[in-house]
Amino acid sequence: MEIGRYYLGRGHYVAAINRFRRVVEQYNTTSQTPEALHRLVESYLGLGVTAEAQNAAAVLGFNYPGSEWYVDSFALLTGERLGPEISPESWLSRNFRKVVYGDQF
Repeated sequence: MEIGRYYLGRGHYVAAINRFRRVVEQYNTTSQTPEALHRLVESYLGLGVTAEAQNAAAVLGFNYPGSEWYVDSFALLTGERLGPEISPESWLSRNFRKVVYGDQF
């Protein structure tokens, strides 16, 4: 998380996404997961990849609806006139279905 925040703070969005994605994929039961999802929203918006930002926010809202990270992500999206939205083709959706429902890909 620390390295991802470092890259995000310097505008190196792809490097930051790679770090936060690792947290979500490999350490999804840690207390860092909500922040990693929020940082993915920030990073994807920084790159202009709004569909992935919306997807990360939707997964965050589904799993951590009352968290401060979801509130911040929702505010970021609404500031861009967007909202959380799941895309079945997204890597995050596939990972979420695998963890929660045991889907195999």
